Amino acid sequence: MMSEAVTSMPGTTVKSASPESPGRRALRRLLHRKGAIVGFAIVCLFIALALLAALITPYDPIAGSWSTVRKAPSLAHWFGTDELGRDVLTRVIYGSRASLLAGVVSVGIALGIGVPLGLLAGYVGGFTDALIGRITDAMLACPFLILAIALAAFLGPSLQNAMIAIGISATPIFVRLTRAQVINVKVEDYVEAARAIGCPSWRIALFHILPNIMPALLVQSTLSVASAIIAEASLSFLGLGQQPPDPSWGSMLNSAQRFLTTAPWMAIWPGLAIFLVVLSFNLLGDGLRDALNPRERI
Repeated sequence: MMSEAVTSMPGTTVKSASPESPGRRALRRLLHRKGAIVGFAIVCLFIALALLAALITPYDPIAGSWSTVRKAPSLAHWFGTDELGRDVLTRVIYGSRASLLAGVVSVGIALGIGVPLGLLAGYVGGFTDALIGRITDAMLACPFLILAIALAAFLGPSLQNAMIAIGISATPIFVRLTRAQVINVKVEDYVEAARAIGCPSWRIALFHILPNIMPALLVQSTLSVASAIIAEASLSFLGLGQQPPDPSWGSMLNSAQRFLTTAPWMAIWPGLAIFLVVLSFNLLGDGLRDALNPRERI
């Protein structure tokens, strides 16, 4: 692709290189990040396992067998069996449904609440900004996981309540990020031009400011999914998330803690699954941050 215009003779058409679109430029930068590609591949693998769990697992994740209690990994049970004779590989695969669902839904809740509040605080300012800011500061004063545990205990133990608790606990992060981005963007020339031609405030906020802060929200959402998966596993470990006998990586670790010396495979595989998924989302988030950075030259 030529970087300069082609000089032509009189009467001929002058051809110049077309500028690269922002989407193609971001994709090209992302493809240069090997860590992000590996993370994306692992995330896609776990999503495929979660969606196709019923087709690729020969065992029931709930039904036990007293003849195969705490059997070591073998050809019949690649990851071994647990204290009730259930196949660990099957439960790890089915457990990915709860973890991925909790991560995506929780971040969706946080986005649905935090982005409008942050947009309102940053654009309107004044008393509205101060009120939302004080509420956000009060929530941030309590550590994320502690707040999620308190909310989950108040709502009751279930996967749905755990997702609500995690989503509410992650909301202040998106409020502050959105507010900061809006404050930076609302003084740009194109926003002033839209205001000068008489565009209403709601249109400026939704169609001029919000699209331009989406890259930062996308990166934060990817990183927050990893945090939400850890929080869901923690709540399930404490008995506040997915309830037995339905499989969850956190509840599997809770059951495995009593058999760490006699059946360590019960804890190794769900722990490794949590590690891989969280690491993959973090690698993907870091790659997106670099790819969407306008100052990046690659």
